[in-house]
Amino acid sequence: MSNILLVLSSPRGDASYSTQVAKDLVRQLQAKDPDARVTVRDLAAEPPPHIGTHFVSGLGAPADARSTGQRAALTQSDALIDEVLAADTIVIASAMINFGLTSTLKSWIDHIARAGRTFRYTAEGKPQGLVTGKKAYIVESRGGIYSQAPMKAIDFQEPYLRHMLGFLGITDVEVIEIEGVVFGPEAAKKAVDAALARASVLVAAA
Repeated sequence: MSNILLVLSSPRGDASYSTQVAKDLVRQLQAKDPDARVTVRDLAAEPPPHIGTHFVSGLGAPADARSTGQRAALTQSDALIDEVLAADTIVIASAMINFGLTSTLKSWIDHIARAGRTFRYTAEGKPQGLVTGKKAYIVESRGGIYSQAPMKAIDFQEPYLRHMLGFLGITDVEVIEIEGVVFGPEAAKKAVDAALARASVLVAAA
């Protein structure tokens, strides 16, 4: 039995294009593997806190010497990391906000990027991802067209997500784009339909 982790981040809920396509992708993955177990982490409905003093200071404190606040902060981080480590497939729905990620998705990444748990540095000082052997899908929606010039230069969404996944050891990554939705209902429908078709192709090839 495989495990699928679906990470949602849009504040628009089910009206979100990235959410709609990501959920459809997961349904297709389940159809191909009926025994797959799905865990949904909705960052808009239950936003993880921004990392703060307790989180940062707790990282450097021995486990048995941590304060109540430090333990609480790291316990939440550990729970998010455990979901990632348990997953065979990770589907991230990312809505572009101001050329980048939602703050909740950034906070999720801050919580799961933990030295000693999801990455480490070698004796030579090189980073080594510890989250290996997983497949990831990024479903990204954006109002404009950022997959080509001139807007590609200010796309801080996909490059960052690809980098962080790779940093953690996840290098088998597929991207599904939903672009140009700001240009009206017809353009939005065309973009969603194209994304759903690409999702079907990727699932068939998986």
